[in-house]
Amino acid sequence: MSANLDSLDRKIDQLLDLCRKLRTENLDLRGRVAGLESEKLILKEKMDVARSRLESLMERLPEQ
Repeated sequence: MSANLDSLDRKIDQLLDLCRKLRTENLDLRGRVAGLESEKLILKEKMDVARSRLESLMERLPEQ
């Protein structure tokens, strides 16, 4: 009986360790996602500015 309890205790400890590691990984991934979403917004703004500038330049080109 004691061996079974020891085995169960070890398995519970392993499960708790895994939960802690996964929680840490999850927090790291959430931080990366937030950073990438921020970067995406910045790049979108830059693309919008570039698009506007190109459209403005195209309007100034002489008609063929």
